[in-house]
Amino acid sequence: MNQDSGNTEPILAICYDFDKTLSPDNMQAQGYIQSVGQDVGEFWKESDRFAKAHEMDPNLSYMLLMVQKAKGRFPMTKDALALYGKRIEFFPGVEKWFDRMNAYGASHHVRVEHYIISSGLKEMIAGTSIAGKFERIYASSFCFDEAGMPLWPAQVVNYTNKTQFLFRIEKGVLDVNNDRVNEQMPDEEVRVPFRNMVYIGDSETDVPCMTVVNARGGYSVGVYGGDKENVYRMIRERRIQFFAPADYREGKELDVLVKRIIEKTEITEKLAETRRVCEREVL
Repeated sequence: MNQDSGNTEPILAICYDFDKTLSPDNMQAQGYIQSVGQDVGEFWKESDRFAKAHEMDPNLSYMLLMVQKAKGRFPMTKDALALYGKRIEFFPGVEKWFDRMNAYGASHHVRVEHYIISSGLKEMIAGTSIAGKFERIYASSFCFDEAGMPLWPAQVVNYTNKTQFLFRIEKGVLDVNNDRVNEQMPDEEVRVPFRNMVYIGDSETDVPCMTVVNARGGYSVGVYGGDKENVYRMIRERRIQFFAPADYREGKELDVLVKRIIEKTEITEKLAETRRVCEREVL
């Protein structure tokens, strides 16, 4: 049953990509790349070329390039990355979205939790105004020395290994070093069944997570800032179930959709509890 000890309310976990899902552009392109004297497009092309030349994960490539480009310009410390995070802009309504969904969930006896699953940088996300709204931020990150300088990548999140974090959320095994995520878990011990998960993303890099959520009875939502081609293609290929503009304001399409999912969660979990009562009586 998806409850914490002492909590009788079902949990709905809403999982978000970050770049172009909550924010209209890549986080690195909102101040960092410009500060190291690079053209945004050329930075990403150079990163891609380096990754291909060394058969390297593209996320490791961009992380290395960030470190290299900062040398001689400024110390790329953990605190500096957090300050760049403060510059990140959001789609309309994002900053008020989380509290509003929490309140709507509470009014329907559903506990709403929010999670980031992103290939972007955790240290930059941690500097944003919304960082405190999430149960966990799963994203690429560095480990730092005592002076706050990056020593080595601590975590690399790419489009395929993103799915592991869905299973962590499902089982309540949120610590990335806890290998219990690989253990079989009885249904009654599952914290958040997939039927109570929503994944919100914008592109093909989100497809593995969307596929896992779809296959296990959850909800996949594609959002777009302008061009609808990505979400149209994902609908045609049955990668997502719904799409909406990346407008998080009250009364907009996404707001209405997620509120309906909350309402359905309340009813579904009440029916599931009724079924369990019937089964216990028979047994």
